[in-house]
Amino acid sequence: MYTHGHHESVLRSHRWRTAENSAAYLLPHLVPGMSVLDIGCGPGTITADLATRVAPGHVTAVEISGAALQLARAEADSRGQRNIDFAVSDVHALDFPDNAFDVVHAHQVLQHVADPIRALREMRRVSRPGGIVAVRDSDYAAFTWFPRVPALDEWLGLYQQAARANAGQPDAGRRLLSWAQAAGFTDVRASASTWCFATPADTRWWGEMWAERIRSSDLARQLLTSGTATAGDLRRIADGWREWAAAADAWFAVLHGEIVCRS
Repeated sequence: MYTHGHHESVLRSHRWRTAENSAAYLLPHLVPGMSVLDIGCGPGTITADLATRVAPGHVTAVEISGAALQLARAEADSRGQRNIDFAVSDVHALDFPDNAFDVVHAHQVLQHVADPIRALREMRRVSRPGGIVAVRDSDYAAFTWFPRVPALDEWLGLYQQAARANAGQPDAGRRLLSWAQAAGFTDVRASASTWCFATPADTRWWGEMWAERIRSSDLARQLLTSGTATAGDLRRIADGWREWAAAADAWFAVLHGEIVCRS
């Protein structure tokens, strides 16, 4: 189960993502003519960027449902890109033959799946010999911010609890190397990078986005339905996000683990 869901507040943050700010570790490995499988493509902004990089090569964008995949279709159509196709598939059992792609990519996917090692084995199976499997996932326990606002500590604890209730691993970033080794990869390069929100415009955007998500997204519904939090709790956390964002010295860093594996 995808903890965040597809509320507009979630999509707003996902559409902010580009290949440059979310897949920079992969870009040096891309060359024109490559075939790429982009798993968990979301609204397709990274997908479309990758398609531009590998043209006249081809990108196949995958999501778990047709409804989710429509978001990426719309992005590709808006850019007039014709070297992307789309498929509904589960990363645990990809509907593609062995050795089908030069690059298999997943951004912020393995933290949400029930069996990330099985997922990596599938990604390895569909990549060509000598091809690349590239994965980037955030690590919630490593998020850090200033100034300290107690409501944000409460937010982090509730999110981690909800993600684990959905069989996810919110601290996936630090585990990617271990998972890749368990999946049978022997050639793995691990790295890390961050998103940092430190300008007034960025902190307002990040804070307001999370203030809305904690009250209106699938995460909010899960917390309320399970009895983990009350509506009053979520209002207080949303207010905390806005308090943090209003601080002149607000700063927030999101740590990501990354792996580039040769199959």
